[in-house]
Amino acid sequence: MKLHIHSLLLTPLLAFGFSATTASAFELKAEKVADGVHALIGPTTARTYENHGLNANFGVIDTAEGTVLIDSGASVEGAKLLERQAVVLTGKPVRWVINTGVQDHRWLGNGYFRSKGVEVIALTRTVESQQKYGLAQLDSLRPVLKERLDGTEPLSASRKIDGDVARLQLGGRNIELHYFADAHFPGDVVAWLPAERIAFSGDHVYVDRVLGILPQSNAETWLLAFNAMKALQPVLIVPGHGSVANLAKAQADTGDYLAFIVSGVKALAEDMAGVDEAVTRLGNAPQFARLANFDELHRGNVSRAYLRIEAEQ
Repeated sequence: MKLHIHSLLLTPLLAFGFSATTASAFELKAEKVADGVHALIGPTTARTYENHGLNANFGVIDTAEGTVLIDSGASVEGAKLLERQAVVLTGKPVRWVINTGVQDHRWLGNGYFRSKGVEVIALTRTVESQQKYGLAQLDSLRPVLKERLDGTEPLSASRKIDGDVARLQLGGRNIELHYFADAHFPGDVVAWLPAERIAFSGDHVYVDRVLGILPQSNAETWLLAFNAMKALQPVLIVPGHGSVANLAKAQADTGDYLAFIVSGVKALAEDMAGVDEAVTRLGNAPQFARLANFDELHRGNVSRAYLRIEAEQ
């Protein structure tokens, strides 16, 4: 069942001090994925001023004691937008925020929630990477978000948890954080709901569009992390980008793509073929051309994956 904010009662929103007129014209699509568990689905296009840099997916989990928000947005304004939609869905204030990763829209809204006394939770390794990249991310966002970035500071979690797994009980809900390996960014994690068998995968999974291999990404360990997430056997995955999916869809759009990239560039790097040859030989991948952003991103993905694997040999 798919829900949209306009079709929901605004009474909870008003109760927490918001008004319909203050809501941004932009909104994410709200989709119920289980009882009290919702996905907020952002566009698969680039960050823009109009979408507040929220070209990603987020999660809203209702509990007996308040709302859990999965990821906090790319700015103070983006965080407020996510909060408004979360309150509409649950009728309860946001009491906890969980960061699944390091890219800007996963965590730069933390400061807004921390200023309200909301507990922001992340693994220590995630926080370390956020602190490494935060200032550069703000610099990159400024030309896009302009004054909508005002007041945004790179504040990481108020509650940092050591280790690779955190088992939380928040308002009666069991939620686990799993670090499997460095993926889109070092320190990315999966938020796992064991009772519902739902994975909020963060940037481990992209569906409907080609994933982005950045200079910070490690395609080889990202594939390992994806396969480890598969071992949880999720019934549903709320991906970092794209529509809510089952495991087969995630495999087709992310797992198979990463396997193609990793196997191809490793073989070429072992032969010392060179990055230009790798892009020429792997740049035509018609089996993935159905995915949005393929033409814009694929050849760059091959190049960056090759250069990293070559450097690490």
